[in-house]
This record gives sequence, structure tokens and C-alpha cells, in this order.
Amino acid sequence: MKDKMKQILENLHKHNMEHIANINFGLSEDIVYEALVVAPSYSPEKVISDNTFIVTEMGSQSYCTGYEVKKDHITIAWIKTADGGCNMLDYLLICGELHFKKLIFIGATGALKKEFSIGDICTPLYSVAGTLANTYLKDSIKDYIPFEKIYPDSEYVDRVIRLAEERNVTIKKASVFCTDSIVMEYTHLEEIKSFGTDLIEMETSTFYEIAKLMELPAIALLVVSDNSAAGVPLVGRSEEIQRIYEYSRKVVLIDLIYKIACLEV
Repeated sequence: MKDKMKQILENLHKHNMEHIANINFGLSEDIVYEALVVAPSYSPEKVISDNTFIVTEMGSQSYCTGYEVKKDHITIAWIKTADGGCNMLDYLLICGELHFKKLIFIGATGALKKEFSIGDICTPLYSVAGTLANTYLKDSIKDYIPFEKIYPDSEYVDRVIRLAEERNVTIKKASVFCTDSIVMEYTHLEEIKSFGTDLIEMETSTFYEIAKLMELPAIALLVVSDNSAAGVPLVGRSEEIQRIYEYSRKVVLIDLIYKIACLEV
């Protein structure tokens, strides 16, 4: 990890006890996990329908839960957190106390353009930080850059896309707007659309900035859950559309997570 990440943890521990990730998630500092899955909206039982995976809940606090997910020789750490960039900031940073080889973000996303269908698997081409959370990762909180574009490691993203293609799965690159509010995004929808982004969600801009501090390969996998441009709502989907969404979430996503976890780094 970068010196800045080490300093963040050192500053945290000056004013708090150590082993905060273990306290919140029950995950071990003695294990080197093949991957850490970061899931603001998906617990393992919402994603895993394959009984060859062994899921163990390790620890839980009010707004977060930690799990170990095992299959064959692979052990994956999995954290379910509250939504939003500010929660991503805190919960993922404390995981700097743990040891893992790669980062995988999973979550739902809304589409802002008609060409995206429910159940599409997407990954950010870049994320527009419509959140203040990222500012706290800068040297000064006065260095705020409104709606900054955050880019992932494109070489690693392309490697995962090729891996998916070998599984006959398409991962679409798409631009993402990161909002701080689900309710208020509808009031500001036309203004948000003026950024020209394809999708909207809450955390990927913060996720990728922390991944850079951790100096780990990272990929965000987003399942399209609704489409405001096509009139498909987040709440109140038809049974047919719900089945399509759940297939991507419960069958396609976990297969990708496992194959990414198996990748050599």
C-alpha cells in the first residue's frame, strides 16, 4: 500500500484501538484472502445460489457484516456495508488492516440511457464523483474538485473483461455518475443526465480511489437494476424483468467473482 494509506491507518489508530476491521467484520488479519468483495447492497445469500460455495458469517455490527466465502482452495473475504460514498470510505479504509490480493466491488446500478437492459453486467469506464466523500482522501479537504472523473486501471479491467468473454459473459464498459442520494437523484435527474454518463450508483468513484491507495488490482461489477430512460423502475419491476435481474445477480455474478478470485496477480 502507499505511504498515504499507511498514514491514514496510523492516524486512525492514534485515536482508536487497532483491529477495527476484525471488530466490525470478524475477518482475520492472519489470512491472506484471494479477494475482498465489497458489497454495499448484496449479502452472499443474495448472490450465491450455488451450494458448492461455503458461506460463513464472521461478524456483524449495526450497519455492516463480514463473511468468509470458500470454494475449493479459494477463500474470499466479503463485506456488506451501508450504501453511499461516505460508508465506502470508512468501511473499506479500515480493511487496510486485513490482507487480500485483489478488490471486487459488486452492486446494483440504474441506467440513464435506453440502450442498457435490466441484468446487463457493467464496469465503470470512469466514475463522476458527485459525492464529497472523495475529498477526504486529498491532502486537504479544501482541495475539493466538483464532479471529478475517477478512472480505474484499464489494463486490469480489460483482463477481467477477457476472462468474462471466455465464460461467454459480456461486461460492458460504461460511464457512471456517483450520487449521494437515491431519493434526490430523481429531482436532479435532468441535471445528472447533462454529464452524459450511462449509469448511476453511489460508491465506485470512492472504491477506485481507495484501491489506488491500497495498490491492489480492482474491478467494479454493476448489475443494471432499473432504467429511468426506458421507464423500468427500481421498485415495482415486473416478474419477467425480476427473473432476468436475478439470473445476472445469482448466477452470472458469483461465477465472475470466483474466476476473478482465482486470477494470478
